[in-house]
Amino acid sequence: MGCAQGKCCLPRDGEGGRGAGGGVPGGRGGAALGRAAVPGADLVLEYATLTVDGLYPDSPGRESQDAYLVGTRFAGNPDLHLFAVFDGHGASGTACAGFARDALPRLLLAADDDGGRGLAADPEAAFREAMVGVNTEMHAAAAVDDSMSGTTAVAALVAGGALHVANVGDSRAVAGVWREGRVAAEELSWDQTPFRADERARVKACGARVMSVEQVEGVRDPDAEGWLADEGDPPRVWARDGLYPGTAFTRSLGDLAAEGVGVIAEPEVKSVEISPSHLFFVVASDGVFEFLSSQEVVDMVAMHPDPRDACSAIAAESYKLWLEHENRTDDITIIIVHIRDAQNGATKRTAAAPGHQ
Repeated sequence: MGCAQGKCCLPRDGEGGRGAGGGVPGGRGGAALGRAAVPGADLVLEYATLTVDGLYPDSPGRESQDAYLVGTRFAGNPDLHLFAVFDGHGASGTACAGFARDALPRLLLAADDDGGRGLAADPEAAFREAMVGVNTEMHAAAAVDDSMSGTTAVAALVAGGALHVANVGDSRAVAGVWREGRVAAEELSWDQTPFRADERARVKACGARVMSVEQVEGVRDPDAEGWLADEGDPPRVWARDGLYPGTAFTRSLGDLAAEGVGVIAEPEVKSVEISPSHLFFVVASDGVFEFLSSQEVVDMVAMHPDPRDACSAIAAESYKLWLEHENRTDDITIIIVHIRDAQNGATKRTAAAPGHQ
């Protein structure tokens, strides 16, 4: 969810967007499919994007704080393709997300000095250097006030026959994998929030208090740790002697005031080899995953052979669920990438789901 004050399309190659396909108010997406060959692995990626502006009745005209990036043939390498989502929060969240979207590819290129080959060889080091670099540049940027604002970042890099995912915050990437007669969700990132015991311990070691808003206000026992993900009052990161920053995540880009209590910009990186069982992957903001599980999202993608239709269906369901639980919705951004055989255009497992081919 962002800070305590609130959550605080299809581009051309290398283009990004901030947030209008059918079925949901304010949605933005591509009217055509994007395709990118991966010649080194004999694959073709077929992708679509969609961003839906959040509904905030108390803030009419509020600008979306989500941004995304699609960079095919990244670094001029036909086997490298980058897909990323950024979910801003705080008063300057829109500016922070846009800054990160623009800076990340530039700094990834700077971290690679070999036409993308070095990036593919050590993606973890490249992503770490680039995301920490984005954070440093954001702090120094006169046009962006990130003292109490920032953004998540989740980036998926297809590098030939491998998929590398770097994550900072609580946006998410997940793959649909054919296993035992069904499409199963394979997590490609881990949400970095105080719900995680390891992240909670890490920020506490940096001097943070971890409590929900009700605990801070004295309504609940301040020492209790039995938070429930669906109760609407998540654990947050607070300074030892102040009512800030109140972030519901433990890593981000920006959020200068939160760095002193352990909210860091270093990503977690996961790498997987793309197998014949990997059918697609999804990169999305937590506007999607707030009320939908990874498996539910994967099931919906598997029902739609066209990723544009899957984007619209997932966004519509997410929007509906938000309004069933609250009087607003978050911004929703989703990228869906199908992995197809370059020879016949089909997924490796054409029987993955009814109509999926």
